[in-house]
Amino acid sequence: MMGFIPLFLVYILFPAIQATQLTKCEVYQAVEDMDGHQGITALEWTCVIFHSSGFNTEATVRNNGSTEYGLFQISNKHWCKSSEVPESENICGTSCDNFVDDNLTDDKKCAKKILAIKGIDYWLAHKPLCSERLEQWRCKKL
Repeated sequence: MMGFIPLFLVYILFPAIQATQLTKCEVYQAVEDMDGHQGITALEWTCVIFHSSGFNTEATVRNNGSTEYGLFQISNKHWCKSSEVPESENICGTSCDNFVDDNLTDDKKCAKKILAIKGIDYWLAHKPLCSERLEQWRCKKL
């Protein structure tokens, strides 16, 4: 029974100490300063991020020989440097590891660069899921 109690405490406290899963409101607030950048609204960004990473800052997805990192699912094939793809173009000039932490400054900077070069359709979810009926992504301020 004594072994069960510490394990139980870890289980119930884990969500409280896990800072990688953001809420819709946290994401919306984080991308508000990107609102209107090249015509993309904060609502669209919030939707794209949800469908790309599920609001998880540590999300990594292997995809056809490359890996995509963080909230914006930024690929190591072109945008960031990783040991997995040493020949990456590293257009954003940063390590991919910087996209799987809770500091979103570098993520947003790279996302803006991707947007400028590739457009919003780089994020495949945008057109079918995030181009209309976006009110559900608004964060209501209390």
